[in-house]
Amino acid sequence: MTSDPDDVDDSDGSGVTFDSEAEVACPYCGEAVVIGLDPGGGARQDYVEDCQVCCRPMRVRLRYDESGAAEVRVEETQ
Repeated sequence: MTSDPDDVDDSDGSGVTFDSEAEVACPYCGEAVVIGLDPGGGARQDYVEDCQVCCRPMRVRLRYDESGAAEVRVEETQ
């Protein structure tokens, strides 16, 4: 899983650039897919997004650190 560092400036004027997409491996089919990230959704996010290849639902867990880098984990939904 990788993140694209040259993405969205935050709106609070701090100059931090937040990742706006990440490459992850689907927990079902194993294919690498790029998912969009929403920095406006908060520093910690937990949501479900369908895999672009097999269409099965992945649980996405996202955390932004103080530098704006995203740590993204995906797992099977339960």
